[in-house]
Amino acid sequence: METLTPTPMPLPHFDVRLRAPDLSPWEAGNTGVPGFVSHAAEAPGPHVMVLALTHGNEIAGAIVLDRLLRAALRPARGRLTCGFVNLAAFHRFIPEQPTGSRFIDEDLNRLWDEDLLESGRRSAELDRAREIRPMIDAADILLDLHSMLWPSDPLILSGPTARGRALARDIGTPALVVADEGHVTGRRIIDYARFTAPAAEATAVLVEAGQHWEPDTVTAMEASVAGLLRHAGLVDAHPALPPAGPVPPQRMAEVTMTVTAATAGFAFVQPWRGGQVIERGNTLIALDGTREIRTPHDDCMLVMPSLRASRGHTAVRLARFLDA
Repeated sequence: METLTPTPMPLPHFDVRLRAPDLSPWEAGNTGVPGFVSHAAEAPGPHVMVLALTHGNEIAGAIVLDRLLRAALRPARGRLTCGFVNLAAFHRFIPEQPTGSRFIDEDLNRLWDEDLLESGRRSAELDRAREIRPMIDAADILLDLHSMLWPSDPLILSGPTARGRALARDIGTPALVVADEGHVTGRRIIDYARFTAPAAEATAVLVEAGQHWEPDTVTAMEASVAGLLRHAGLVDAHPALPPAGPVPPQRMAEVTMTVTAATAGFAFVQPWRGGQVIERGNTLIALDGTREIRTPHDDCMLVMPSLRASRGHTAVRLARFLDA
């Protein structure tokens, strides 16, 4: 029996190796919704939407969309919409305190429950979610670009549906696809009923492309966007997109357990990395107060461990490979 006594991980200094883009040309949008820019081809096809800044400090996605818009990328068929989601939080981003502008009042990516959206509750993020909801309701295929605070292998979160898994496979990169049910604290955009209802046809996935402020994260996002646009038939080749090339085979995993921190003293026994695989089941990985958190099965992958998990929030998801 392990006798480790972990302590919560201190927040380290994070170097910001990216420059936040100037989004002023796109903030008015051309759709009637600020921050949403849309262009349609004459030829029919799907409405593909790519989102950035769902969290205001995740600037890598904004860099990608800004580049595409400045390059005047246009779809050969269908419609392409680029959306900057939480502009108000983004406007507060400063490199000296890069973690402080994730949101204004609350996480915009936990608000996509229809009853909540239609309720009378108000916040900066709920107001913005209601403002952009008509755009989200128009998307056939949606890619939400995200990055991570803590070290982790890039991955695609496909949500709970088979069509989400299929879209992740079709995009082709990152090489890891994780099917999950989301967070107890609220529904993400990819969990919204338009994308998850059994009778629905629209599909959404979320790419976690790497750490927040690293150039490699931008590169990974560009590859995902290019894979999506080629799959959907909107764009084949364009100077603003990386060329098609061989991609490593993907692996599919499914979350078997979501660990939510129940105490302020939640701490991992070591600074695990996202994507790390624990060989043996029943291995101690964290303590939540006096409660031991152990792997529920052999070959257990840690999905995006939050090394400073807050009480009531997801600390880590544990997953099993489906193609083992």
